[in-house]
Amino acid sequence: MILGIIEYIEGLLASSSTSRGLLAKDRRDNRSIGAHGAQHILGGVPGGGPVTLLTHCNNGTLATAGYGTALGVVRALHSGGSLSRVFCTETRPFHQGSRLSALELRHDGIPVTLIADSAAAAAMREHGVHAVVVGADRVAANGDVANKIGTFQLALAALHLRVPFYVAAPSSSCDPSLASGRPDPHRGERPGTELTQLGGRPPGRARGGTVWNPAFDVTPARADHGGASSPSGGCSPRPQLGRELAGAASGER
Repeated sequence: MILGIIEYIEGLLASSSTSRGLLAKDRRDNRSIGAHGAQHILGGVPGGGPVTLLTHCNNGTLATAGYGTALGVVRALHSGGSLSRVFCTETRPFHQGSRLSALELRHDGIPVTLIADSAAAAAMREHGVHAVVVGADRVAANGDVANKIGTFQLALAALHLRVPFYVAAPSSSCDPSLASGRPDPHRGERPGTELTQLGGRPPGRARGGTVWNPAFDVTPARADHGGASSPSGGCSPRPQLGRELAGAASGER
């Protein structure tokens, strides 16, 4: 099914040489991201692996030209025999993790364990996660990262547990016109019914109250461990500066 979707999209774009060039470049950049990220992660693990990763939302075959950014790192580790397992968050409320990421990882024969979003910190602690790898919707000039809601809390949990946190993104995700991620460049909310209804119906008898269902959040640039896009696309380590995340966790602005 996944290959069928990719082939259909490629067919739509095949009539344009410009489109074919973009597809080829995206795949090259994604593979560069994957190789660079895999190398850096293994370099921080005694004995060089195998490693256990945790990822969030979908940033793989179905979100790119066929390889992926964060899932490109997963694929590179798996193809090199250096991946033990990847934990994939369900990514509520729209379930991009369970409906897309887990699906394509199973399709590729990559060991994947689906977890609830609320189980991420416990998975890091109880299952020896070596690194958290996420993608990015947009990266500001100072390195702040706007991504699927839940990314920020994963960064905070990783900081507390001393688990390296990486953002894998191509240079096309960088927006130098944005000085920082505040205010959120992706400010917006999804329909409240995603939380108040199940299959189009209310899941319980509760009535009243309000709903806040943001689509994105911003992870500060100064993560304890991390990666940002390089000019050619890839993961590069950030300095180990956790003060900004620690400040955010304590309510500082």
